[in-house]
Amino acid sequence: MNVPSKCSQFPRKTRNASYNRHRPSARHPRRARRRTGCCSASPPPRDPALIAKWISYQVFNTERQDWRRGIEAAFRYREREGNLQVPYDHTEGPYPLGRWLSDQRRAFRAGTMTGERATELEDLGIVWDTADAAFETNLAAARAYHQLHGTLAAPRGAAILDVQVGQWLTNVRRPSGLGKDQGRARWRAQELAALDPDWNPRENGWTVDWQRHYAYLTQLLDEGGRLKAITVGVTRHGEDIGRWLATQRRDFCRLNAEQQARLGALGVTPARVVRARQAPAKKSTTTTPGRGAEAFHKGLTALTQYIQREGGMPGRAHVEQLPDGPHRTGVWLANQRQRRDRLDTGQLAALAELGVDWAAP
Repeated sequence: MNVPSKCSQFPRKTRNASYNRHRPSARHPRRARRRTGCCSASPPPRDPALIAKWISYQVFNTERQDWRRGIEAAFRYREREGNLQVPYDHTEGPYPLGRWLSDQRRAFRAGTMTGERATELEDLGIVWDTADAAFETNLAAARAYHQLHGTLAAPRGAAILDVQVGQWLTNVRRPSGLGKDQGRARWRAQELAALDPDWNPRENGWTVDWQRHYAYLTQLLDEGGRLKAITVGVTRHGEDIGRWLATQRRDFCRLNAEQQARLGALGVTPARVVRARQAPAKKSTTTTPGRGAEAFHKGLTALTQYIQREGGMPGRAHVEQLPDGPHRTGVWLANQRQRRDRLDTGQLAALAELGVDWAAP
């Protein structure tokens, strides 16, 4: 008679569960070894070259994903704005596009960027050097100003195309104003000289103001004007060229050789020195002859000095500085007009010779 074993007294499922509980697990060999207490040899170490290759792949894959995200953000910005002039702190959605583009420019300058990536960014319109981009914008404004005025000797407050071109030209004329990089500075100077060889008149020894008036005088003469007709009050672009011309004639000997040569080529010659005549004093019941003649001579001297310097008549409030002190030349001239009938022929002739219209016979 067969006696059943103890194992057969339990259902198969229960027996298997009991067996499996004590059986070393094939799915978890380390756990099984801990449970059974058996020991085996440790697995051989991994190949260091394979580990390095795996790490390199992970880094490269992450960097490649960041590149694609940057390119896609740049493409969206360009499609929306029409350019890739992205401010540094700009984010395209959550992506820091401005900072990413700055990193790409740095990599491009360092020579660590592949040609394929550089081409991809250039196709989107990247500006590798933002300083050069700003220079090109200002140079375009300078070109527009030169087309209108015929010179780059712009006053500091001049503006065109929404660019403060006068201030910009003032800045680039300063030492190192074209940049610290010598090659870039030479290229920028050549671009400006191509517009106007005298764009920096300080190198020639005169001021921007002198260069601007000289250019306007040249333009007036080229358009058919005559030097004799360019008198006080003749203007161009708001500048009184006639007054400036009279000053150059008066101070001709103070100009440097190049300035004299340029004006001489236009036919400008030094002004003839006008000497004031001492007219005899007219007898008056209120003043003595000596004091009246002295006062008139002093006023005539002050008026002559002003006309030689400015080329025109002083205003009523003008005070002229004489060696012996200030002289109210404007008031004096107005007083002479009021007492014209009391001036003698010599006094009227002296005033008329200086250009006083009401003193002419």
